[in-house]
Amino acid sequence: MHIVATPLSTGRTILRDLLFGCWVGILTGVASAVFLISLQWVTELRLAQRGWVYLLPLGGLAVGSLYYYWAGKASQGSHLVVGALNRQVDDRIPRRMTPLVLLGTLLTHWVGGSAGREGTAVQMGASLAEWVSTALKVSGVERGKLLRAGVSGGFASVFGTPLAGFVFSMEVSAIGRVRYEGFLMSLTAAIVGDWTARWLGASHSHYPSMVSVPLQWQLILLSGLAGMVFGLTSRAFVWLTRRIKQSFSDYIPYPPARPMLGGVLLLAAALLVGSRDTLGLSLPLIQASMQAEGVVWYAFALKLMFTALTLGSGFVGGEVTPLFVMGATLGHTLGKWVDIDPQWMAQLGFVAVFAGASNTPLACVLMGIELFGAGSAIYLAIACFSAYLVSGHSGIYHTQIVDVPKPTVNS
Repeated sequence: MHIVATPLSTGRTILRDLLFGCWVGILTGVASAVFLISLQWVTELRLAQRGWVYLLPLGGLAVGSLYYYWAGKASQGSHLVVGALNRQVDDRIPRRMTPLVLLGTLLTHWVGGSAGREGTAVQMGASLAEWVSTALKVSGVERGKLLRAGVSGGFASVFGTPLAGFVFSMEVSAIGRVRYEGFLMSLTAAIVGDWTARWLGASHSHYPSMVSVPLQWQLILLSGLAGMVFGLTSRAFVWLTRRIKQSFSDYIPYPPARPMLGGVLLLAAALLVGSRDTLGLSLPLIQASMQAEGVVWYAFALKLMFTALTLGSGFVGGEVTPLFVMGATLGHTLGKWVDIDPQWMAQLGFVAVFAGASNTPLACVLMGIELFGAGSAIYLAIACFSAYLVSGHSGIYHTQIVDVPKPTVNS
């Protein structure tokens, strides 16, 4: 029997999606505001009392124990969320994921682990959306729409980029395909989540606007080549993180001891390097990359190694802000080497390394426009899609499915 949707049923569907999107947006906005305000507090505390970094091994043991004894399925983190979006898992996302990832990420940053924010916000958003789906007793397609809205609201509210958050939720589950199911609910959640977080006092980083540059074939070529370098960097990060995780798993049978050893190695590396700039979020490195003084040429490599060790050993947090740091610092260095405005190249790298690692180039282009303006939008697109093409099929989300294989890679 073929059922044709009437205008009345369509109107009800639109109204329902708007209401559900508002509900999820409010929840994710509140969660992100609590997270961002708390994260700012623990970061300021660590910077004011520099001795906290010596507690990295103890912090690792605390995070490892928290997840080993209480997390259960929630320990799968963002991989569980993306798997649920792809309907690879039928089980519900645990409600405990929200408090666990919040506490675990704050502990990681408190002692100086090199991690980010996106993973935390996305996991909290999906967990809260799962709670909404349980309360409403929905399943199947409707549950999937709510989960995607949770991802959208979490991403949008933690970065202050509603358009990028919306498209990210549509793009992240499958390589080479944008999924439009539930787009109205996800868009609503992104807008409401961002508004809610801002209204509650959550602050976001601000960056200089991109210089408006007319189309020039030399810059088109350079943007494409730089994008390939950014994509290879993201590929190196994914590979190193996985190798470290596998090595720790093979040689350290007791899971809580893995981040404890990771904390020892992180502390030793920081003391050896003689700088703590690559601990925590490292936002000052992004700011320096977009200013005249710049950064040392190998700053991106240090951030890559510190983050891979932090997350690979078992600390909790996101990958995206560290990827921003890697891209901005590498872009600044490339700009100086090829005699192109280093700030401009840093802005390309900021989003392109993330595009390669997450396999979400369209969302990253839109994020660049939201953060830097549309002055050089075409170059942002060239860099992001070039990075995407060379970064391989193995990104930071292991449960992504390959819908349309990339033409330039075989793995």
